[in-house]
Amino acid sequence: MPARVHALLVVRPDGRAPAAFHLTRTLAALRDQTRAVDALTIVLCGGDDRLRALAEESGAEVVIAAPSRTGFAAALRLASRRLDGDAVWLLAQDVAPEPQALQRLAAALETAPSVAIAVPKLVEWDDNTRIVSLGRSMTRFGAAVGLADGEHDQGQHDGTDDVLGGDVRGILVHTAAWRELDGLDDALAGADEGLDLGVRVRLAGGRVVLAPGARIAVAHDGVAGPPAPRTTGARARVTHAARVAQLHRRLVYAPPPVVVLHWLTLLPLALWRSVVDLVGKRPARIGPEWSAAVTVLVRLRAVARARRRIARHRRASWSQLASLRVSSRVMRQRLIEDQPAGDGPRRTELGFFSGGGAWAVLAALVVSIAAMPAALSWPSIGGGALAPLAANAARAWSEATGAQRPLGWEAVGPADPFSAVLAVLASFSPTDPSRALVVLWLLALPLAVLGGWFAATRVTERAALRIVGAAIWALAPMFLVALGDGRPASVIVHLVLPWLAFTAAGAHRSWGNAGTASILLAVVLACSPVLSAPVVIIWVFAVVLSMVLRGRRAAFRWLWIIVPSLALSAPLVLARLRAGDPWSLLADPGVPWSGRRFADDVVGRFLFAAGFPADAGWAAFTGASGPVWWLLLFTAPLLALALAAAASTRRFVGIVLLAVAGLGVATAFAAAGLAVAIDGTTAIPLWPGAALSLAWIGVVGAALLTLDSVVPVRAVRTVAAAIAVAGLVVAAVPTLTAHARDAAAVGRGETSTLPAFVAAEGANTPGLGTIVLTPTDDGVAVDVVWGGSATLGGQSSLVTARTELTDADREAAQVAADLVADTANDVVGELRDHGVAFILLASNGDDESAAARSTRLAAATALGSRDGLDAVGSTDKGELWRLSGEVAPRADAPASARAFATAAWSGIAAVFAIALLLALPTRGSRSASRAAPRLVGIRALRRRDR
Repeated sequence: MPARVHALLVVRPDGRAPAAFHLTRTLAALRDQTRAVDALTIVLCGGDDRLRALAEESGAEVVIAAPSRTGFAAALRLASRRLDGDAVWLLAQDVAPEPQALQRLAAALETAPSVAIAVPKLVEWDDNTRIVSLGRSMTRFGAAVGLADGEHDQGQHDGTDDVLGGDVRGILVHTAAWRELDGLDDALAGADEGLDLGVRVRLAGGRVVLAPGARIAVAHDGVAGPPAPRTTGARARVTHAARVAQLHRRLVYAPPPVVVLHWLTLLPLALWRSVVDLVGKRPARIGPEWSAAVTVLVRLRAVARARRRIARHRRASWSQLASLRVSSRVMRQRLIEDQPAGDGPRRTELGFFSGGGAWAVLAALVVSIAAMPAALSWPSIGGGALAPLAANAARAWSEATGAQRPLGWEAVGPADPFSAVLAVLASFSPTDPSRALVVLWLLALPLAVLGGWFAATRVTERAALRIVGAAIWALAPMFLVALGDGRPASVIVHLVLPWLAFTAAGAHRSWGNAGTASILLAVVLACSPVLSAPVVIIWVFAVVLSMVLRGRRAAFRWLWIIVPSLALSAPLVLARLRAGDPWSLLADPGVPWSGRRFADDVVGRFLFAAGFPADAGWAAFTGASGPVWWLLLFTAPLLALALAAAASTRRFVGIVLLAVAGLGVATAFAAAGLAVAIDGTTAIPLWPGAALSLAWIGVVGAALLTLDSVVPVRAVRTVAAAIAVAGLVVAAVPTLTAHARDAAAVGRGETSTLPAFVAAEGANTPGLGTIVLTPTDDGVAVDVVWGGSATLGGQSSLVTARTELTDADREAAQVAADLVADTANDVVGELRDHGVAFILLASNGDDESAAARSTRLAAATALGSRDGLDAVGSTDKGELWRLSGEVAPRADAPASARAFATAAWSGIAAVFAIALLLALPTRGSRSASRAAPRLVGIRALRRRDR
């Protein structure tokens, strides 16, 4: 055994634990050693009078005062100036050795002359059967690996001898080796100090051995070793320190030719690991990853000093240490063993195929094809608020991300977020985007059934009730009205909402669900900005509830959910606030169209509450001329079931669902009385259907909850569900049979809103404009279309929801007046300079009034006699003229607008990339999800009679 053992005890309170209490136990444990220490030096880093009194009364030969921020390595260096012994015992105030610990460490240190370090078995302060550390190693890439961390101590590792290193707390080091290696490396930031010391001992020709019989309890609040990760800040500090130590050791241990390469890849590696952390659902590691990379990047002197220290004493090669490293095979096995098993019952199988979900989707597809049998032959879909999409996907993305709007005389500014949604849709059919809109309409019913079925899995485990929920969602009156009237934004909202509900229900426990929900929420708000108010209320409630019930980690996931929505809408929000017109942000995206809707009166509000924003075709179907108040009867059974959810066994869930329904209905009431967009001179009220879809989420969920847990008798449950579904089936008859009766408002559409000649020219040159003059009773309405068509993605609330005339509006009006009047102005030259190549005098068809016809004839005469215009002739869209000669496309948007658009979309792309990476499933996330119940509002799954 060593003749003399000098114990170095470093004390530094951190304000989070009773340092005096721990130090008292540590000093008592030292006095109780069967092999007493021969000398004790205490380094007191800060502290109060109580700690100083304990140190002075401990019998230590020397008590050294040091600043409170002194690290463990620096404190030991101060104490090492007065070493008096053959071995050094490294201690902190939160370690309590068992009585025979030093004796067994000393015996292990003397097993062979080459042994330089003896490593004890660290156990928990309050549970000596739980191993904290028993030897450490590292992977091929330098990541530290605890060989037995967190295991239950059954003596399973007591036969292990040689290790690469160990936890620095409690190790016994030969004084000669300690002096030769110059102690610990300060640059390791308090992590992996024992591992690094063991590596350097090995390279110097020494050995590191385990002494499993020497047990030392640790409390994780001292200056040595990582703190207990009880808080978010502590976890971040531990991650930062571990990553700093790994990167520092990588530079120190690397062969000279690759040190520079490692240094140059620090930041790229941080970026790559950030992506990996996002995919692995560990976003909390990203901040520490970058801070560690920057820390190591600027500490070249510390790296050089550590490399010189190794080179000065190196006697062994790295290949001699290979057998002590942890192989990739062992690491993979550890990952498999460490998969979370959960503390509750594992969820049951989803049962999409066995439970009839797939058959329900197939049946909906058959109904959809039967309702629109000719849809697959349509090149485009038209009617209502529908319009063609861009000529190709690239053009659709240009409409979404460009600084110039494809409508208006000179509209410069950000696109509506809805344009980005349509660009994604166009990407599914890159060469013929309008076909994608046709397919969406054809698949709308089965997609609604699919989404409704999955959302129902959060409420019930009964296969039959899941199908009921899917059918109720697909037969929702507001959804069928949107399909029948051609409202693409409202249709997309209804298709996305159940998936948003499905993922948001599990967002508090999964970054994957939170990432997916954040993308879906951005889609919903892009399609229906009026839902922002209820969404914010629900979001705030969820954040607070998560904080109270689940802690800050769950709240952080909910906080993230709204970030992509804010990023996507930020450019338009800034533009409208700068223009002093915030109300226009609520405008429905797409083509402004009032269409069929109930009046904002008492009867209309009752029908809103019942889920009907319009008559769903019943007025024409029955020939009724008065109010169709009896539509209430179709949804009354469902609403009655929903109201009973407050009495279910999952009462809290029922109340929340009813509150969501109430928010949706209140939003629909408010939207129906608010007009922020215009069509020519007609004010267009907001469409309440999207808000009613939100309300329908609450209604359907509450009804299923009632059927699942309030109605105990199977026969009664079956009859109640059948009545609810039957009412909706009857309500859907006019919409689903409209094409068969030749009464559909939606049908085969045109690929362009302009004449074919203009469409062909504009498809290749999107910078050429067409000024469209539409005769009205009061004069001529003027629009300017750039490219080959006015597209759905090209619509902009900057044009349709402006509250005041802009300079561009006045200029366009003056140009139109000059064109249709017999004046001597060089209006043709002005059009040419602006990039307008065509003039279309639109036809109002058979509904044209006498005043409008007179205006059109006068305008045609003026245009036909004007120099510089060549008559193309009559087309199906009206009479067309072309400017003589070549016309240069319009000038680009100002550089500042283009730079703003580029910067904005770079930020948006980064945010959505993060969301996508979070949403990607991994083996770990799938395993964790299987360990938690699928239903919301319960702790344990109950076996149910299906």
